Amino acid sequence: MGRTFAGARLRRLREERGLSQAALARLIGLSPSYLNQLEHDARPLTVPVLLRLTETFGVDAGYFAPPDTARLTAELRESLGEELAAGRLTPGDLDDLAARLPAVADVLLDVNRRRRSTAEQLAVLAEDRGAFPAPVDARTPHEEVREFFYRRQNYVAELDHPAEELAAGIGLRRGEVRTALAERLSSRHGVRVSTGDPGSGPGGAAADDPGDDRLHRYHPAARELRLSARLRPGQQAFRMAVQLGYLEHDALLSELAARDSRQDSTARSLTRIGLANYFAAALVLPYRVFHAQAEATRYDIERLADHFGVGYETVCHRLSTLQRPGLRGVPFSFVRVDRAGNVSKRQSATGFHFSRTGGTCPLWNVYEAFAAPGRVHVQVAAMPDGQRYLWTARAVTRSPGGWGRPGKTFAIGLGCELRHAARLVYSAGLDLADESAATPIGLGCKVCERPACPQRAAPQLGRPLLVDEHAGTFVPYPVHPEAGR
Repeated sequence: MGRTFAGARLRRLREERGLSQAALARLIGLSPSYLNQLEHDARPLTVPVLLRLTETFGVDAGYFAPPDTARLTAELRESLGEELAAGRLTPGDLDDLAARLPAVADVLLDVNRRRRSTAEQLAVLAEDRGAFPAPVDARTPHEEVREFFYRRQNYVAELDHPAEELAAGIGLRRGEVRTALAERLSSRHGVRVSTGDPGSGPGGAAADDPGDDRLHRYHPAARELRLSARLRPGQQAFRMAVQLGYLEHDALLSELAARDSRQDSTARSLTRIGLANYFAAALVLPYRVFHAQAEATRYDIERLADHFGVGYETVCHRLSTLQRPGLRGVPFSFVRVDRAGNVSKRQSATGFHFSRTGGTCPLWNVYEAFAAPGRVHVQVAAMPDGQRYLWTARAVTRSPGGWGRPGKTFAIGLGCELRHAARLVYSAGLDLADESAATPIGLGCKVCERPACPQRAAPQLGRPLLVDEHAGTFVPYPVHPEAGR
């Protein structure tokens, strides 16, 4: 094992368990001064100490290889690609910055985002496509929400535990979820659940209006939750659980959302919605029950969907949240993309970095999923830094109902670092040790560091091209041989 410094994560784990340094030192048979040096990165973790820590805390060794640094480094490489190409910085410089000064790295990334935002505004003005827009935050509200969940490794203990307790308290059982949730809404909150046109008022028409695409609506004055008849049973249960989240934990949702976003901002409202959805998933799929079933089925997504009566995407999203200390599941990254490569959802409990610029990689198996809807596609993928992942992908289609009404099709991707792949049913028959069998993918063509990729759709930013009128190459954008020297 190489020299591993994990002071911040060790300290966080100790504080989560409410242990003093002296108490933890006694548990693992070290002196308090030695433990203090570990927490301040004055000493690296040794194999014997690492084994004692994993046994004491019930975590796997990978916990002490923080994904934050890998992701932050990838963001720095993406943001500072031109400086790397020009030789003003080296990849090692960025590794050190991410590991030793992560707060400074975050500020630097934010400055670059603001610079890009300003450049885009100036381009709009220069091309005379309308009035100069008002200054905006470097991040969109949706990006702020994604960062909120990423900073928590996609796990919100403040909601997960109450949801699990509520599920046990109301006796949530397979096949009876909707009945139990409706009874809770009625007996505890006086809310009636009805099925019909959500766009109508209380007691409205029983039949859905084909022109109304709303799937549910809550009428506070009448204490009525109207669900569209187009919703499947699992979807109806989920929306009932969302409403319970608002009714039973409204103050907590606001408190959590207020920690990372400004008052009355769009991001705060979106965070509340995201947290209510998180609570609903944790209620319909209680942590211990779901985690046990996931382990028993070796994370077979389709079997889990059938077992709990929910959709494929819902299972994937819940799997990406199983990061409870002491009872962690496989740390997954979750992504939802459309045929054009637009990423509409992304969450990560791993170091996998989703590019904010330059699109995504066409060699990634999430795009192969569109060619054979309904089938789970499996891929071992290698990033430019050598990190390998096991990715599963499947296309899902949703229809609003009715002839001629356009639906929507997405590919749902779920991936984990290859060191966890043996725990998944999808690794069966794969030679996980063969590095050459991995598909080389990247962050997106404009920032990808693979100059010889034949699928490249755009030249890498900051890399001079080799332009020869008398020769052609299979690689669409050959890099000048002097580049990077």
